[in-house]
Amino acid sequence: MFWPRVAKFLLWLGRWTPVGPTPGVRKAVIVGAPHTSNWDGYWLLVYKVAYGIDVKFFVKKQMFWFPMSVLLNGMGGVPLDRRDSRSAVKQAVTAFNENDDYLFGLAPEGTRSKTKGWKSGFYRIAEEAGVPIVLGFFDYPKKRLGFGPIMTLTGDVEADMTIIRSFYESVGGHTQAKTAPVQMLRGKRRT
Repeated sequence: MFWPRVAKFLLWLGRWTPVGPTPGVRKAVIVGAPHTSNWDGYWLLVYKVAYGIDVKFFVKKQMFWFPMSVLLNGMGGVPLDRRDSRSAVKQAVTAFNENDDYLFGLAPEGTRSKTKGWKSGFYRIAEEAGVPIVLGFFDYPKKRLGFGPIMTLTGDVEADMTIIRSFYESVGGHTQAKTAPVQMLRGKRRT
């Protein structure tokens, strides 16, 4: 009970307002957007501890050295070899298939830098694992963070992305100039 109180105090100190209930599903891909700053990861972890949400997330495997590996494993970090982008989807889908309860968070931009759109991995993982997507967000201008709607994918990427885009229209990242447009990068979606 100590750490959640500390985390809630940190959110209060940072003037953040938590929004929306925690995901009420046992399995889901949680989108964290817009991802424009290292602060996103920090506030995600504080929020996660404050509300006891067991969310797993990829961390490049080079970060898993002792004693950092103990902290990362404890916080839900999953080592990822970023040299093979296809292994990320396969690894996440396998984890969904092997666990009764599994929430997996990721930033669809894949980087804090400005990109031309979102990578398709979040969509492919949810589709292949047969799980919904939870729209999570960091809204720095309004100092809000939390969860929006839960979406079941239709298989119509354009229609699904239209819904996702409409949700994120009013959400502002830490560095607005780095916010990627909410659109799937062309040529990135494998079938």
